[in-house]
Order: sequence, then C-alpha cells, then structure tokens
Amino acid sequence: MRELDILGVRLDLPSRPMLLLRESGGARCLPIWIGAAEASAIASAMEGLVPPRPLTHDLFAEVLTDLGHTELAGRITAVTDGTFMAELEIDGHIISARPSDVVALAIRAGIVVTCPEDLLEEVGVVLETEGDDEVEKFREFLDNVTPDDFESGEEPPNPV
Repeated sequence: MRELDILGVRLDLPSRPMLLLRESGGARCLPIWIGAAEASAIASAMEGLVPPRPLTHDLFAEVLTDLGHTELAGRITAVTDGTFMAELEIDGHIISARPSDVVALAIRAGIVVTCPEDLLEEVGVVLETEGDDEVEKFREFLDNVTPDDFESGEEPPNPV
C-alpha cells in the first residue's frame, strides 16, 4: 500500500470539484471528481476552519475519539467504471465509504490514507515537474475561474 498526501480540492472545468491525492514521496496523483458539498467539507478542514457546531465529519471524528477507537485507516481501493471506491477501517472492521468521506475524516482525525500500488499504476497521473510555471498558472486559473466566466459566450481567459 502507498501512503497518499492530500493536496486539496480544485475546481475542474466546467465547475466540477476534484480531490487531488498524491503518493507520498512520489509524483503520481489520483484525481477524483467529487460533489460540491464534499469539496467544501474537505477544503474547510484543510483551512482549519472550525464550525460553530460540528458538521457530520467533525461529529464522526469526535465519536471515534470519544469511544476510544485508535486503529483507524482510510484506503482508496479501486476504480470501477470511473467511480473510485474507498473503505474506512476502524479497529479491524472494514466499512465501505466514499473517497471524499475518507479524506474529510482523515483530515479531522489524523487518519493515514493509502491505496494499492496497482491502482496508482492503473489510473495515477504524473503532474509534470518541468514547466512548473505553466502548471502553477493553470492551478491558479482553476482556483479563480467561476461558472459565470463561461456564461457570456466569450472564450475564458487562456490559463497558459
């Protein structure tokens, strides 16, 4: 199993949130398209925002802690027909989960997220290290583009 770093959430065109995970110490990434609510849950946790009342993932992390569950693991397990599958392991018990829920919980509860090597070989993509300027410009473009940018009928600004 390969440990994954949570790079964050990006807005893919046309306005679909994408969760981006990268193998620790490597270059291969898993781009996983997720819903807007899931993206918000991940992004707010990564930014360290604490809601006035616990949201679902905050509540679940607190329940796990309060009940003394200490052996926790999250895994992205497979991709089937373009849909990523995941599981959460709690003290040896395996629970099927969405990758976005595993990641949102991992951020809050300090859970390590992994995936099998063969999954990275099958669907992992390598972000180019050469031309980092171009990649950074494109990331900045994705971070700042809004759906309104595409409703005027005009071409959106060229990111590179």
